[in-house]
Amino acid sequence: MGPGPSHRRRAGAAPAPILAAILAAALAVAPVMTLAAPAARGAAQAVNVAVAANFLTTSRALARRFMASHQARVLISSGSTGKLYAQIRHGAPYDLFLAADVRRPRKLEQAQLIVPGSRFTYAIGRLVLWSRTPGTVDAEGQSLKQGRIARLAIANPKTAPYGAAARTVLRHLGLWSRYRGQLVRGENVGQTFQFAVTGNVDAAFVALSQVRDAGGGGSRWVVPRNLYPRIEQQAVVLARAAHRPAVKAFTAFLRSPAGRSLIRAHGYGVPPGKTAHR
Repeated sequence: MGPGPSHRRRAGAAPAPILAAILAAALAVAPVMTLAAPAARGAAQAVNVAVAANFLTTSRALARRFMASHQARVLISSGSTGKLYAQIRHGAPYDLFLAADVRRPRKLEQAQLIVPGSRFTYAIGRLVLWSRTPGTVDAEGQSLKQGRIARLAIANPKTAPYGAAARTVLRHLGLWSRYRGQLVRGENVGQTFQFAVTGNVDAAFVALSQVRDAGGGGSRWVVPRNLYPRIEQQAVVLARAAHRPAVKAFTAFLRSPAGRSLIRAHGYGVPPGKTAHR
């Protein structure tokens, strides 16, 4: 399996509560290590998971919980949904794809590259405008219109669903033409969050879950849901993993009450019941 997208570190002092978030973004392609006993590791099955950048921290928490009760290793590679999709189309040996949208999982389904019937919604994302500096972003988002944000970051709208959602918000507010020439574009929403954490930008459109996982702080505007399309995040099991018990078990865990509860605790919505594909 080729390496996933890299995450560049930027200089700048970061508040202590969110140093872990920088490390998570910088090490997004590092595998999550197994919790199985050393003697059992050789026999443990590996589950190779491609994870959208916004869901990295949550997926690691899910993997740890799963591995505590299963003889399996969960190996996570993270990047933008668009780039992970391209890797899969070019033969990257992932078993499970946790995307940040519906479109790419559906395209894989149409190309018959997934296990039939395996596409399902695992999380509903929320978009937030966040700054590490208190007072930079107001709770109503007026700071965008008032010119208090000179350097604004979004994820690449072409490959990252959260970036596409941010572009939609700016267009809805009539601010796209004002900001588009000065936007700092992250390769994915993980890198975009890192820009804001390190102070390289005044504010960034990121996932609400990222801000929560980093301990909050700073200032933020939780963008109203009516300003951007619903960020429905879907998963698919790739065809190569059709007969892998460990993959089936981890997928079932994602859809279990325990998995859904953990996803919700990290700031996501979850669909009712075991929602299948749409």
